[in-house]
Amino acid sequence: MNLEKKALPLAVVVMGVSGCGKSSVGERVAAQNGMPFLEGDQLHPAANVEKMAKGIPLTDDDRLPWLDRIGEEIRAAQKASQGLVVSCSALKKSYRDRLRQAAGGRLAFVFLDGSRKLLLSRMQARQGHFMPASLLDSQLQTLEPPTGEPGVVTVAIDGALDDMVALACEGLRGAAVKGGFHAG
Repeated sequence: MNLEKKALPLAVVVMGVSGCGKSSVGERVAAQNGMPFLEGDQLHPAANVEKMAKGIPLTDDDRLPWLDRIGEEIRAAQKASQGLVVSCSALKKSYRDRLRQAAGGRLAFVFLDGSRKLLLSRMQARQGHFMPASLLDSQLQTLEPPTGEPGVVTVAIDGALDDMVALACEGLRGAAVKGGFHAG
């Protein structure tokens, strides 16, 4: 199910706490719509990764330079008239607003929402990721759900990956038609 070109935002951020499936969903949404995918975690400064690997939650001061790097990537893609799908936790409204500002308003979010129990089981099952399951509760405490924000599609994470991707794409198309964000 592809998004219509005219309804496609130039940038989509797939957001949520660790373990929700941002990378998996983001990669598939990007692939289905002929857009590049950027793993936001790759833009974290080494100090942030080291801190999280030690089980120490990030502060706003830690996150802001990372969010600015993601914003720069979004701006660069838009300047080149290219679409981009990015995975980024975007836990607080102020973080999402910072990304919206970088994107000049042409930004949509897919919020992957799930229970603590499911998130914890996913985090405990994954191999080789720097984010320990012990940080889940701090992420959930930091999370400000994007309820009522424009251009946000919420997808429950308790379904199959293909279903989650289909719901994300359908929601993005619907948000574009309703004017939930500016199409590119």
